[in-house]
Amino acid sequence: MTSLDQAEQSAQASSSHMMKTTKRGRPFLKDTLDLFATLIVSLNLTTHKQYFRTFPNSFSTDEAAANLASLKFSQSNRGPDPRDKSRIVTTTTTTTFSMTRDMAKAMCQHFMDARLIENAADLGSNLFKDRGTYVLTPKGLHVLERFISKNGMNSDHLQPVFASQPICIKLLHLERRSADDEIIVTQSVITALFRRFVGRQPNYPAQSSTNPPDAFQEYHERSKGVPLMDVQERPQPLLGKAMVMHKHCFAAVSALEWLCDFTSVVGREEAAEMAAQFVRFGLITLVSDKRKNNDSAIIFTVRGSTPGGNSPVSQHGEFRCTAKAIYRITDEGKRLAQWDEATASPLSSTVNLNHTERSSLESESINSTPKTGIEAADAKIHRRISMAEKLNSSHEAAEKKGNVKSNTDRLKYILEEPSYRALFRDFLKANFCEENLAFWMDVEDFKRKFNTTSSAQAAVPTRSGNKATPGQAAMERHHEALIQTAFQIYNKYLAPSSQNELNIDHGLRLDLANYLGEVMVGLHGKSFDGQVDAIQAGSFNATQLQVLIKLYTRIQTHVLRLMAMDSLPKFIKTQRFLDARQFLGEGDAPGDDVHFLTSPPAPPGLGSEETGGAYITVSLKGSEREHRNQCRDIPGSPHVS
Repeated sequence: MTSLDQAEQSAQASSSHMMKTTKRGRPFLKDTLDLFATLIVSLNLTTHKQYFRTFPNSFSTDEAAANLASLKFSQSNRGPDPRDKSRIVTTTTTTTFSMTRDMAKAMCQHFMDARLIENAADLGSNLFKDRGTYVLTPKGLHVLERFISKNGMNSDHLQPVFASQPICIKLLHLERRSADDEIIVTQSVITALFRRFVGRQPNYPAQSSTNPPDAFQEYHERSKGVPLMDVQERPQPLLGKAMVMHKHCFAAVSALEWLCDFTSVVGREEAAEMAAQFVRFGLITLVSDKRKNNDSAIIFTVRGSTPGGNSPVSQHGEFRCTAKAIYRITDEGKRLAQWDEATASPLSSTVNLNHTERSSLESESINSTPKTGIEAADAKIHRRISMAEKLNSSHEAAEKKGNVKSNTDRLKYILEEPSYRALFRDFLKANFCEENLAFWMDVEDFKRKFNTTSSAQAAVPTRSGNKATPGQAAMERHHEALIQTAFQIYNKYLAPSSQNELNIDHGLRLDLANYLGEVMVGLHGKSFDGQVDAIQAGSFNATQLQVLIKLYTRIQTHVLRLMAMDSLPKFIKTQRFLDARQFLGEGDAPGDDVHFLTSPPAPPGLGSEETGGAYITVSLKGSEREHRNQCRDIPGSPHVS
């Protein structure tokens, strides 16, 4: 059970409610992910010992149960005062989760089913045990990173985890019904899921060498698609059957594990239902199931209507969840996978595709031409324009119009794309002007943290004389950190003779100096000499910080135009940029990307049915790490630190 306490500046209200569960008995997916991330942020992940082995960045059953017994999540949001737009008000909401030890263990079992955590001592175990040691999975790290970023949480204590373990770079989400949290299955959803499942090219694992791949390499190879193999069916002369070689096969168990690891499905049951949909849509078919007669077999069957005509879709499909079951990809599946067609590069799509967070870039998506069968009219899908297309189209527009705006748009595309942004940063560093991009990125992060902050901790009894709520205390600490960040930016980039002083317009510098001088005189009665120390900075309030943010944003715009006019035209002509695009397959079929998604949902009020959809979220930490690894393989590329 969870209880909700809402605390605002002027009023406090509280309510209590049970966590909603599905017909399968599990909590709704969003609640599961939020509670998981809140728990991990509240834990102190340390090294644990079990069975004479040590496991870094782990937690125990007792630690998880103790924190879940009374877990507080506080979120504070800043915004303008409705009665006085010049003032900033803060609203703090505190959510308290409380549960018994048995319920906490059951909740952790749901985390395991969703492939967010795993047993460190027994990776093959699917049970959350009473005395166990657990670590985060790559999928769990992906969910945790997005939760931290979205809620403005302090995650310094988790950086060793992100730095030392693989992270799921691209996670495919399948939208669910709001009433029962079941996946909304349509042809377009199955199309998006299947293309991600099989990858852009057949994923045959490389032959094992003397040096086994490390965890990062192994996970990277799996992320390209379900591991495939060729299966030889022995001849049966008595039955008149010759030897048959089945290509593009996979084990049923491997399919379930892959779907749990790289998509938002929860548990093997839901994964098996999606695999059964692949069978129903004629994308995969059973090759063999050589289990013994006395072995148990779990068979999932799904049913649905048929579109008619020559469509390969049938009324029902079944998937066998046995250790010996082997499936293969059908000709229809290969056609839908588009393995033989040229597509965009791995650099072309690493921006979040959540339909509630879509950037303006996605409005430029184009519709694929409807075809027969799976690609019928109701299976129409959208393809995001690749980075190469954006750059080329913007370049052509710039040539025609000859204005700065087009170059600015091109630069924004690059800054939103982690891989290209990392290349651009290396270029600026080599040309001794990295401070422009560094300032832009630092201010972007500062603005995000200013608007929202959150904290998660195990609840502890408060002293009777202390009236501050955990959310208020967290907000005070966060405000102090914001002040430090604001003036770290100033002292690093804008103060006279600073370490990385920006070359900005004199008018902007004068406006900033005048404002700081006015505030300093008002607070301390001293004239402003161009430097801000910690004592002076500590007096700033939220409203004054907001004005400072507006000044920083103006400087950001100026710096962006400078980079667009001067640095960008040189960058896109560098041999390293051209080599990287060629080496990474710009314009060729990538091995680990997804561009085909479902149509966005209809606007509210235009339909009572939930149409469903699929979208991708991308880990920035994982993308940047992948870029560094790729740069090591690019000819002539310097080492990226």
